[in-house]
Amino acid sequence: MSRLWIALTLLVAALPLALSPQGAGAQAATWKQVPVPALHKFQPQEPRRIQFANGLVVFLQEDHELPLIDGFARIRGGSRDEAAEKTGLVDIFGDVWRTGGTSSKTGDQLDDFLEARAAKVETGGSIDSTSISFSCLKNDFDDVFAVFLDLLRHPEFREEKIGLAKDQSKAGISRRNDDPGGIAVREAAKLGYGARNPYARQEEYATIAAVTRTDLLNWRQAHVAPNNTVLGIVGDFDAATMETRLRQALGDWARGPARTTVAATFQPASPGYYLVEKTDVNQSNIRMVELGTTRNNPDYFAIEVFNEAFAGGFSARLFSNIRTRKGLAYAVGGGIGAAFDHRGLVRLGMSTKSESTVEAIQALYEEVDGLAKNPLTAEEIQHAKDNILNSFIFNFDSPDKVLRERMAYEFYGYPADFLQRFRDGIEKITPVDVARIPAKYLHRDKLAVLVVGNPAGFDKPLANLGPVTKLDVTIPPDPERGQ
Repeated sequence: MSRLWIALTLLVAALPLALSPQGAGAQAATWKQVPVPALHKFQPQEPRRIQFANGLVVFLQEDHELPLIDGFARIRGGSRDEAAEKTGLVDIFGDVWRTGGTSSKTGDQLDDFLEARAAKVETGGSIDSTSISFSCLKNDFDDVFAVFLDLLRHPEFREEKIGLAKDQSKAGISRRNDDPGGIAVREAAKLGYGARNPYARQEEYATIAAVTRTDLLNWRQAHVAPNNTVLGIVGDFDAATMETRLRQALGDWARGPARTTVAATFQPASPGYYLVEKTDVNQSNIRMVELGTTRNNPDYFAIEVFNEAFAGGFSARLFSNIRTRKGLAYAVGGGIGAAFDHRGLVRLGMSTKSESTVEAIQALYEEVDGLAKNPLTAEEIQHAKDNILNSFIFNFDSPDKVLRERMAYEFYGYPADFLQRFRDGIEKITPVDVARIPAKYLHRDKLAVLVVGNPAGFDKPLANLGPVTKLDVTIPPDPERGQ
C-alpha cells in the first residue's frame, strides 16, 4: 500500500507539468489553456460489400470479440407506400410476418424453438422499409439462419395473428390522445407536411379494418425480393465462408418486379397558430414547424453545427436563454431537420407550464429573430463542433454500428464514404458558413405554431398573437363496433 501511495503522489505532482501549455516548470492559469490534442484519424472497420446476380446486396462485418452472429435485412417499401385507405398495413405486415410463422411452423412454435437457443428472429415495418433480423450464438447459426430463411421465403400470415395485430393497433388508436407530447408530435407533422402526406397520416379504426391477409400477401409479392433488399451480417465468422453460405442459400432467390414509388406531395399548413385543447393538463406542449431539407444538401454539415449550437443540448443557446436564464421551459430544443431521401421538418419545441404559454412562445420568437442581430458567436460554433466531433466516435464505436450506417448509405444511395465525409465536413465549417443558415432555412413568417394545452390556464389568450385555428383530434368511431 505504501508503494501505491507514493506512486499516486508522484503522479498527482506531475499532472501540472503534463498539462502545462508552456512545458516543464509552467502551469495552466485556466482550463482554457490546457492543450487539447488533435482527434485521431477516423478509420472504422469497413464491412465487405457483395452484390449477387439477383440484385441482393450483402455486407459482411467480422467481429470476433464475442461468439455471436447478428443479421439484418432491410427491404425497400414502407408505410409511405401503402394506400391511404389502408394506413397501418405495413405495421400489421411487420408484426404478423413473424407472429404468423411459416408454412412449416407456427409463430408459437418458432418462439419455443428460438427460446431454447437464446436466439431471436424479428420482423418490423417503418416509414420507408420493412425488416427481418436475427441474433444468435455462433454455434446455433445454422439452426437460427434456417428460421430466418424460412420466414423470408415462406411466411404464412395466419389469420388469427392478423386479428391479434389489428386489436393491438386499435388499442393504440384508442389511447393516442392520452399523451399530450404524442399529440404534439403527430399534429406538428400534419402541419409541416400536410395532413394527407404519407409522412404525416395516421392509422384509424377504418383503415385497420380494411387490411386483409390478401393485402399482406400482395405487399410481400411486390416488395420482398432480392433486388429490393440490403442484408448485413456481423459477428464471429469468416467472411469468405459466410459468403459461400449465403450464395448457397439466397443465390437462387428470384428477382422481383421493379418497385414503383409515388412521389409525396408536401402541402404544409399556412403560417399561424393552431390549438389542440386538452383540459386535463397543466402545461403546454409547443411546436413550431416548417419544411426542412435533406442530408445530401451541400449545407448539411453547416446545418448540423447550427442545430447543435442553437438548439441541440444543455449548452445550446435556446436551452441557456429560455430554460436556464428565463426559466420558461422544462425542455426546449429542435433544429432544421434533414432526412435521407425526403425533406425533413424544421422543428422547434418546448414544454412549459400553462401560465407561461404565450410568454414562452414570444421568448422563442425572440431567439429566432435575434439570430439576425446577434448571430451565433465563434465560441458557440466551436463548442458545437467540439460536441459533435467528440461524441462522433461513440456513435460508431462498434463494428455493428458501422455496418448499420454503411447499410443505410447503400439503402438511400449515398456515397460509401459518407461516414468519413461527415467528420471532415464538420471540421471545415466556419462561422461564415453557419451565419447564412438561419436566413435560408429558418423563417419566422413561415412557421406554423402548435400548442397542445389548456387555454383556460394560459397567461394570455393565444389569440393575442394572431388568429387561432382549433384542431379536432377526436378519434373517428370504429365501424366494426359502431362506436
